[in-house]
Amino acid sequence: MEAGPPGSSRPAEPGPCLSGQRGADHTASASPQSVAGTELGRHPQAVAAVLPAGGCGERMGVPTPKQFCPILERPLISYTLQALERVCWIKDIVVAVTGENMEVMKSIIQKYQHKRISLVKAGVTRHRSIFNGLKALAEDQINSKLSKPEVVIIHDAVRPFVEEGVLLKVVTAAKEHGAAGAIRPLVSTVISPSADGCLDYSLERARHRASEMPQAFLFDVIYEAYQQCSDYDLEFGTECLQLALKYCCTKAKLVEGSPDLWKVTYKRDLYAAESIIKERISQEICVVMDTEEDNKHVGHLLEEVLKSELNHVKVTSEALGHAGRHLLQIILDQCYNFVCVNVTTSDFQETQKLLSMLEESNLCILYPVVVVSVHFLDFKLVPPSQKMENLMQIREFAKEVKERNILLYGLLICYSQDDQKLQESLRQGAIIIASLIKERNCGLIGQLLIA
Repeated sequence: MEAGPPGSSRPAEPGPCLSGQRGADHTASASPQSVAGTELGRHPQAVAAVLPAGGCGERMGVPTPKQFCPILERPLISYTLQALERVCWIKDIVVAVTGENMEVMKSIIQKYQHKRISLVKAGVTRHRSIFNGLKALAEDQINSKLSKPEVVIIHDAVRPFVEEGVLLKVVTAAKEHGAAGAIRPLVSTVISPSADGCLDYSLERARHRASEMPQAFLFDVIYEAYQQCSDYDLEFGTECLQLALKYCCTKAKLVEGSPDLWKVTYKRDLYAAESIIKERISQEICVVMDTEEDNKHVGHLLEEVLKSELNHVKVTSEALGHAGRHLLQIILDQCYNFVCVNVTTSDFQETQKLLSMLEESNLCILYPVVVVSVHFLDFKLVPPSQKMENLMQIREFAKEVKERNILLYGLLICYSQDDQKLQESLRQGAIIIASLIKERNCGLIGQLLIA
């Protein structure tokens, strides 16, 4: 068994943690998770997870195994590990990978500072990979740094959007019934063809369900099932709940899962997953200004227009003054989108301060951070050509910070003292900002856009 190397500093926590750390996944509700922590606290139990990740992704039709395919330049499996890591009561996460991908997996763990991860060699089939993961957790393993859990979760490496609430449901049900699994309604009717390719019979869709992940088991139940099962089961089977029923007479409790449990299977699913991730990390914008006193400051006007135009997005504002204490807290709370308004200082002074703060934090380890450097031009006072020339240095800044996963864009807002024209310029600027944040288009970094 290979132990994954821990990160040397605090990673950007991916979601609310029961120990009190706050994370980036703002779509998850804090209250139910607090209840979850209390419920588990009343019933102490050791919980581990096993992720089979030895597949070749044949159905995806790409040379890279799908669990290592990049989404926003980060491997898919890293998002799944992130989803499990944010659940503080999961003590160990065992990942089964093939020998040729062992070093790749180690580098992913190190680069994205994943915690509590151990690696084992995958088998040639899904069931054999899971069995290897269970063996690593069994207490009879020599020199193992892992301890046998009371409950073990089995989850797919390519289901990155699993939430803590579903994990809690299957773990709680498994503790009571011995086994539990998430299910979803069937989308299509299941039919059985005959040997000659004609319809033999169909199943009544309302009476059947699709088996999904995660699943959870009392460790002794599922480990015994795997120890007893036949080579045929290990070679051709895929359903863990069936093994628990067949070899341990344990009837699994079926738990209704959420729509986001879908499995990334085909190439188009990668684009869907990317869209979901972009949507989730685009729900908060922090407007950073070089002053906080004047409510008529053009930065505050831009903030109000952003709130009006993007009513589904949380928009806050902070000043870089006071050593940036409040802004630092926002960074620690993991806002991934910043609009830096440069007004009273020249050119990129404020933007450079913000970039320095972001680079010193670990915020951009897991997701790309968007920074839109906004500059205002009253064309009656300053020739546009002069302002544009001064701002073209944004290209060099953008190249430097891109290496640290920060996407820097420039926005020049031209306006006059006419209130109506100013409002229209700000509205156009807000639309551009929203597009940059939502799309996270690397091809536009370092560009100076004009509103």
